[in-house]
Amino acid sequence: MREVRSIVFFLSVLPVQAVLAQPGNQDCATATTLCAQQPVAGSNAGAAGLLPTLCPPGGSLVWYTFITNSVGGIVDLNVSGINCPSIVGMDNELSLLVLNFGIPCDIATYSVVNSCEQDSVDFTVSVPGLAANTQYWAVVAGVQDNGASLPAECAFNISTSGPGANIVGVDFSAGPDITLPEGSNTQLLATGGSTYLWTPNSGLSGDDIADPFAQPTETTTYTVSTELNGCTYMDEVVVEVKRLISPFNTITPNGDGRNDVWEIFGINDYPQSKVSIYDRWGQRVFSSVGYKEPFNGEGLPTATYYWIIELNILQGVAEPYTGFLTIIN
Repeated sequence: MREVRSIVFFLSVLPVQAVLAQPGNQDCATATTLCAQQPVAGSNAGAAGLLPTLCPPGGSLVWYTFITNSVGGIVDLNVSGINCPSIVGMDNELSLLVLNFGIPCDIATYSVVNSCEQDSVDFTVSVPGLAANTQYWAVVAGVQDNGASLPAECAFNISTSGPGANIVGVDFSAGPDITLPEGSNTQLLATGGSTYLWTPNSGLSGDDIADPFAQPTETTTYTVSTELNGCTYMDEVVVEVKRLISPFNTITPNGDGRNDVWEIFGINDYPQSKVSIYDRWGQRVFSSVGYKEPFNGEGLPTATYYWIIELNILQGVAEPYTGFLTIIN
């Protein structure tokens, strides 16, 4: 008998050191744009470079840029969700510095706008006195202090807000909310955008202009978006559709004091309104301008009738109210 030998091969798996990709915004020229009140997820892991010597020793810096609004003033930069790995010798703090360049990204022309801020937990830097319609840069970097041999390389979120940063309600607006009589229309008035896109577009005369006419059949929140300085902003306007009158749909003119006449709640606010009632053959059985004497169906048989009410409103162009009224004798 031939001897069968088993041969076992052992595969040795050697650990491969993770290579951190360098962030695309590690250079001033590729700074990530910050849009007001829109947090951006970032990380300085793998970034190269050092901060200007105005911050504690550090490195692994990444760049951000923002443009102030037409008012200028205080801008708040918030660094939140700081998540640093637990690595021996690595710090866990990030720093933030705001710069202004005479010539964009020319380090020889930069000036420092705020004192250096740093922390290992969420922190906000409030920078006062920023000029209107001006580009600034924010540098986030890892700190290397308290005996740490490596600067922090962490994930984080960064955002801008405040009187000098906010665009919606300052430079861009969907316009004030509107109360609209049912059946009428109004014109929306967005301002400050470069282009406009409205949603939903139902009930609109157009969805890509600043001032479309709107005739919604129910209360609707319209959202308009635009692009400014590389950022997309959105604002809302609520068009509340209000039913101005509320007619009963049944009367029982039997003299018992209940539902003997046709009540139309709200009609007294429109003294010149025209009220017309027709039978099923289209013959008019009642007509009045104003509604001082409510319709009581006198002499009419039990049946369903069709009515039209034209209100004398001042806002917009209202379509007539229509509906059915049942008389039960």
